[in-house]
Amino acid sequence: MKQFAIRFPLMFALLATINFFSQEKKDYEGRWDLEMNFEGKTVPSWLEIKHSGHETLVGRFVFAFGSARPISEINYIDGAISFDIPRQWEPVGNDMGFTARLKDGVLQGTMTYVDGNSYVFTGTKAPLLVRSRIPEPTGKISLFNGKDLSGWHVDRETSQWVVNNGILTSPESGANLISDASFDDFVLEAEFKYPKDGNSGIYLRGRYEVQIADNKGLEPLDIYFGGIYGFLEPNENAAKNAGEWQHFKITLIGRRVTVVANGKVVISDQTIPGITGGALDSAEGEAGPIMIQGDHAPIQFRKIDITPLR
Repeated sequence: MKQFAIRFPLMFALLATINFFSQEKKDYEGRWDLEMNFEGKTVPSWLEIKHSGHETLVGRFVFAFGSARPISEINYIDGAISFDIPRQWEPVGNDMGFTARLKDGVLQGTMTYVDGNSYVFTGTKAPLLVRSRIPEPTGKISLFNGKDLSGWHVDRETSQWVVNNGILTSPESGANLISDASFDDFVLEAEFKYPKDGNSGIYLRGRYEVQIADNKGLEPLDIYFGGIYGFLEPNENAAKNAGEWQHFKITLIGRRVTVVANGKVVISDQTIPGITGGALDSAEGEAGPIMIQGDHAPIQFRKIDITPLR
């Protein structure tokens, strides 16, 4: 027994030094900003790959819509990766299949969609967006002037957005509203109101959705009011009743976000892993606009102010 007691921890120490991951396999680990050629358009997507235990690769995937989807296992065979995920908001069909290979630091792959059609994609490593020091605030800018849609455009040929009595309104599902100006780091303040069962969102840099939804009384989730959709869960659900004016104060510095919802800090200086479904693009290293989701349900705004940080 004494001899065994000596050898047992030694065996585990030796196992701990064994490298089960080849360098080639490790090169796939990380977060990838993807561009997918999907049905005649370039749509942004996102992929995270990391190791679990000794030799298993797992991850998450974000498509053009929906939330981050877990990948239970990513296969690595002959220098390439592959995985399958079930459909989320896609039409009825098969699981979605992915294969990809690294070439000169670029991820090149194919997605087999639920209908059996295949689409190619490319991916580059997502930037860390680390800031060497805290940026300083500049002057506040009113993105909504209370009179018209100056400084904004929509993502479709027609727009349902109107301004009535100083209120910016999307009375029905339709186009998303996008600021003409782009921003890097900033503090955004917005006052908004939605009807019963309302659902909208504010996209930071056009890539990270802060959820707006009629969720009062529900347990906080990353897909509910105040969450970074599919990624960051609020520490409490601070939603008011539908039909009441509500307030967000959102600070975004690099990837780090703080969300104050109706006077309560619900997300405090947390890292956003990647783009959320519905993002305008996956160019995370660039500045981007503010986008208001108008393709889900009616929403009203009476204030949208932004203070750029430099």
